[in-house]
Amino acid sequence: MARSFNQVVLMGNLTRDPELRQTTTGQNVCSFTLALNRSYKGADGNWQEATDFIDIVAWGPLGERVAQYLSKGRPCLVNGRLQNRSWEQDGQKRNKVEVIAQDVTFLGGASDTGSNSSTNAAGDTSGAKPVPSKKQDDVVIEDVGDEPINLDDIPF
Repeated sequence: MARSFNQVVLMGNLTRDPELRQTTTGQNVCSFTLALNRSYKGADGNWQEATDFIDIVAWGPLGERVAQYLSKGRPCLVNGRLQNRSWEQDGQKRNKVEVIAQDVTFLGGASDTGSNSSTNAAGDTSGAKPVPSKKQDDVVIEDVGDEPINLDDIPF
């Protein structure tokens, strides 16, 4: 039997604050919904806009970080897999397809000011240079004049 491939990558904005809960076994689970905007040409030839709403579930430490750092309106990138869930409610069988997050990248700045920096749920930064912490031992080299730079002194 051939193996299947189940992977989805979504980028959108949270429609509400993430909801962090605990299962009866004590495992953390965070639920949130992403709004995904798209444009398409309608039958009349004019561009139309539509929004899709996708439910996301993040388990364990990933869910904790999502609940801590994301809020309504914040953009994020979710990498995960699709999962179908079935249950019975009021005698009717219900189905729901949701994304189980494997990685969540927080987009925008801390206050969502449109900054180019991004941080994923593991705490890594990409697109932003890390700011080194200054210690007493650190050597600071200052520019002391208008002396031209000798290109032969550059080691690369």
